[in-house]
Amino acid sequence: MAPFTVTAALFHHSISEAPRKILMPRYRTALLAALLGLASITQAANNPPSVEDFVKHATYSGVKISPNGEYLAVTVDRGDQDVLTVLRTDDLKILKINTLPDKKSIGSFYWVGDDRLMFNAVRKMGGYAQPFQTGEWFAVDADGTRPRPLIFRGSQGATGRGKAVGNEYFSLLDVLKDSERSVIMEVRSPRSKEGAGTEVVRMDTLTGRRASLGRAPKENCSIILDAAKSPRFAVCYSSRDEDGEYDERTELHRRDDGGRWSLISASKSDGVHMSVIRTTLDGTVYVSQSDGHGPEAIGTLDTGTGEFTQLFQDRVSDISRYIWSTDETTLIGVVTEAGAPTIHLIDEAHPDAALLSSLSASFPDHMVNLSSHTTDGKKIVVSIYSDRNPGELYLFDRETGQARFLMQGRQWLDKDDMASIKPFSFTARDGKTIHAYLTLPNGSDGKSLPLIVNPHGGPIGPRDSWGFNSETQLFASRGYATLQVNYRGSGGFGKAFQDAGHRQWGEGIQNDIIDATRWVIENGHADPERICIYGGSFGGYSALMAPIRAPDLFKCAFGYVGVYDIDMMFKRGDIPQTEGGQRFLRRTHGTNRTEWARNSPAQRADEVKIPVYLAAGARDQRTPPEQTELMDKALRAAGNPPEGMIIQSGEMHGFYDVENRVNLYTEMLKFFGRHIGGEVAVKPLSPAPEPAN
Repeated sequence: MAPFTVTAALFHHSISEAPRKILMPRYRTALLAALLGLASITQAANNPPSVEDFVKHATYSGVKISPNGEYLAVTVDRGDQDVLTVLRTDDLKILKINTLPDKKSIGSFYWVGDDRLMFNAVRKMGGYAQPFQTGEWFAVDADGTRPRPLIFRGSQGATGRGKAVGNEYFSLLDVLKDSERSVIMEVRSPRSKEGAGTEVVRMDTLTGRRASLGRAPKENCSIILDAAKSPRFAVCYSSRDEDGEYDERTELHRRDDGGRWSLISASKSDGVHMSVIRTTLDGTVYVSQSDGHGPEAIGTLDTGTGEFTQLFQDRVSDISRYIWSTDETTLIGVVTEAGAPTIHLIDEAHPDAALLSSLSASFPDHMVNLSSHTTDGKKIVVSIYSDRNPGELYLFDRETGQARFLMQGRQWLDKDDMASIKPFSFTARDGKTIHAYLTLPNGSDGKSLPLIVNPHGGPIGPRDSWGFNSETQLFASRGYATLQVNYRGSGGFGKAFQDAGHRQWGEGIQNDIIDATRWVIENGHADPERICIYGGSFGGYSALMAPIRAPDLFKCAFGYVGVYDIDMMFKRGDIPQTEGGQRFLRRTHGTNRTEWARNSPAQRADEVKIPVYLAAGARDQRTPPEQTELMDKALRAAGNPPEGMIIQSGEMHGFYDVENRVNLYTEMLKFFGRHIGGEVAVKPLSPAPEPAN
């Protein structure tokens, strides 16, 4: 039976079940904001939101309901750190706000019992970098009692000696629903400059005591548990090919009851990439499989015969998300994202598939996710988002058939005033199909607009996606269309498409960006005389390289935390500090210094004939500020000094501090306004809100 498909841009509701009743007490947004010490900002009529409204962080980043449904745990942004807030589900009354010392933020969190939480500590590292895990884990009851540091660095006396760790890093594998105190964790310990060993341990969430359950067969593996919660599979990774150079390789191993590991599949020998996604409670083993070229397939694995039974595969896009039943035994659907996200229902007959379709019909033009649920599946936290909606949360009660509104991620923005995103695809000059997104200002006819071309970072692996993007929405609020291109090298379209980005920084990737820009012009969306290019990280590189490749296309360029010199990339920053990073650089840039110079904007600064603005973080380890300073020096030597340069103290790979972000985007909008939009009125940073009493 072919999977039923649901597309975010236009939901097709084919299951004969009436849409559920949605209760939306909007006052709860302001109430929750006040309780959490956050501002609930209402914009005056016909007054566009300020820069700050777009660039400050969303109220929440994660929400989970407790197993019995009594509590909600919410990670809340409080500026320089995230805290974990526990509320009673019935009235949203706050029971406890958990805050870590030394400006540490709470990262991943889990309910490990009906009233007990476990979470780790992270430090925020910048807008383009994942938070840095400190390696520490903590547990606490919902009401704040029995707080325990479970894993920490250093010493807390004799009683805490067993909880202190050195270079080990822990991640949660299973909360063990049959146990109120124990969880299973995966532990990684560095063994060499390139490899880490992996062990699985059972840990007590009150005492922190740990007992080993088994080790991986080799370095750099992730372990998957079976239905009995024993280590059963290991997916092992390598970045080394047969010649000792860079390539992404995987091996799948299986562990028998005696603790011995055997190899099931190896991509370097048979070309097949296979990974275990989940072993469900009924013993079904779900695996993803790829031939190393096209998008991956999802299916089941017969552990006796090794036979793979395919359930779904898209011809264009990889699977971006798996949708599991609330009893966690069935894969009911998957999501792909060539353009707008599309839900493909694999098991249409499952009650949760009917529920998902019903909720999707209640929220047309939105993506719906059953994000958290009680053990019995009767209460479900439903998250929704769209290109215009930054995110809302509802609590669905299966017994009443009603969905109760909980909160919004950015309650200070009116989704009805936001811009829409148009997914499209085109054929590049060499025949390759490229997918892209065009954000069009709300209320415009989408014709002859000033355009900002915004290449994403990477370039190998990351991608742009459909959904609310505060940056492009900011640009749209000032009248600009924004183009985002999933050029060759982007993730999500199969390994061959991703690998096509290697050795193509200055050629093929820029061709894709330029061809996409010309498509937008030819289809009447952009005024060809009002186009600027802006990007961060690799996007910053493209912001300077694309105007060299197409000198008459762009009127200005803004480079943000960018790479501008390939030779420096081999010498500075965190990538060349490991052998794997050096292999990656050789794979994606080669070893020919003449080629490096040809692909380095700083070495071709005399070909940049348009106004430029540069920005970087003073503490950036991925693209050190020396890259930006070199580009500035080269432009000055070429007689085209940048109109401005920001080297922001305290910031890393992408600015995180709200005041610094407001300053960055204020300067950016002024820059664009001078060259393609006329002077743009920009609101200053509003005063910091007073915390609630």
